[in-house]
Amino acid sequence: MGSKNLAKAATGITAQIVEQVAKCGIQLVASLPDTWISDLIEAFDKDERFLHVPVNREESAIGLCSGAFFSGTGSLALMGASGFMTCVYALTKINYTYQIPLLLFMTLRGSMGDHAKYHVSNGLYLKPLMDSISMPYTVVDSPNKVSIISQAYTHSRVMSRPVVVGFTRSVLRGEQ
Repeated sequence: MGSKNLAKAATGITAQIVEQVAKCGIQLVASLPDTWISDLIEAFDKDERFLHVPVNREESAIGLCSGAFFSGTGSLALMGASGFMTCVYALTKINYTYQIPLLLFMTLRGSMGDHAKYHVSNGLYLKPLMDSISMPYTVVDSPNKVSIISQAYTHSRVMSRPVVVGFTRSVLRGEQ
């Protein structure tokens, strides 16, 4: 697939993800940068249906989105895998203790398809970490799985706890 086709595929999946998030009634998106989600961050920032808040720490995204819940505002925290791993305490202390639902999107850095050696530890420890804290998660590893977003959001609300949707590089970057 040529570079123009890759860009077009990535743009298509970005639009699908944004539409799914909008269908959930989410209005607030808090994000930290990651090269895999740069298109997604830009799309949320430009879309008038969302208030996009760039934050400087993952815990800030957790706090902001958790607070938004109490105002009746649907929210999404968007980050990389390493960022998720740094905010486990915030999630277990705030969201688990006080039963606050939260939808989290994250990149599956370090998984197959990631060409950056420095993310290998994410691939080794991310899923065992989520399992160790009983964090429900689902993986979007093909474009036809994007519709799972609304189910994850609803599940978070029913459980009154966070749910993670992890995205592979091939989906986010439009690669096969």
